[in-house]
Order: sequence, then structure tokens, then C-alpha cells
Amino acid sequence: MTQPPAGPGRGPAETGAEASATVPVPAAAGGGPVSHAIFRLARLHRMLAGQLLRPIGLHPGQELVMMHLWELGPQRQTDLVRLMDSDAATMTRTVRRLEQAGFVRRSPSPTDGRASIIEPTAASQALRRQVEQVWSRLEALVTGDMSDDERAAALRTLERLEQNLVDEAATPDAPDEAATPANRHRTLPGAGG
Repeated sequence: MTQPPAGPGRGPAETGAEASATVPVPAAAGGGPVSHAIFRLARLHRMLAGQLLRPIGLHPGQELVMMHLWELGPQRQTDLVRLMDSDAATMTRTVRRLEQAGFVRRSPSPTDGRASIIEPTAASQALRRQVEQVWSRLEALVTGDMSDDERAAALRTLERLEQNLVDEAATPDAPDEAATPANRHRTLPGAGG
């Protein structure tokens, strides 16, 4: 096992725990070790997902679109944007690639001339089992030898982190307001005094 270098921003070693496969936290990111860890984890997760999906002809994110279509049936493209918390341009590219691969079919909406309906093709149904296997393999790689309790605790922590960000994103102008010098020492509501 390798130990991160001593000093500020050294990551897990600060707690005395040894770590393998860690990247030292740059000093400039020392105020955000959890954010840095999320960045590294997300990058590695996407890389491994890409390696596992490539043999079945998909790129990371495309399998999620397919999962929604298999489960919910045909969807308006705008609904897929909302479901995936994506943007219209990214979804357009994703759907175009899936259509070119023969996994989805796009047709005009019968009720809205501006909307497209995206539906999974029969060819994509054979892909479904492979996608499920890829996700099971990815989950096994991510969780390793964690116990069921550790997995449940990790999931609760991740859900809490996500909710923190969802709450912050729902607060208008919160990041900009908090960053201004006049607001740095402002008393928060309910904090007394």
C-alpha cells in the first residue's frame, strides 16, 4: 500500500489510515478534500464504465437513457432531458448516436409538432441484459469487499451529499451571495444573534 505524502491536503493519511490508489490533494484544493475525492471517484467511475460499455457499443450515459426507455417506454426527448438532468444539446447528440446504432427510433409527436418521441427498438432489447450485467460488474468493482452495512452506509452518505447539492442548487444565487465579502460574516437565520 502507498501512503500519500505528508503535509497539507494529504487526504486519507490525515486520519492515520493507509490508502492505496490515492492521488495527493493539491494544496489549493486542501479546503475541499471531499469535493476532490468526488472528482477523482467520478472520473474513475466514468472511465471504468466506458471500458465495460465499449464492447457492447455504448458510451457512458447512453445506457442510462436506454434504461429509462426500457422501463418507461417511449418518451418525448424533452422528458428524457428532465429525467437525466441533462441539457437539450447533449440529449440530442446521445439520441442521434443511439439512433445511428439502431437502439432507438425517433418519430414526431402526434400531439406536438415540435417534439420528438424516442422509443427503444427491438434490437435494443437484446442489449438490455448486457447493460444489466455491465452495471452489476461496475457495482462489484466500486464496492469491492465492502459489507452490506458498509454499502448501505456509503449509499446513505452519497445520497446526503447529493441532497446537499440539490438543496444548494435550488437556492437562487446562493453561491454568489455567500462569496461576497459583505456576506462572509452575516449571521444565518436561526443561528442566534
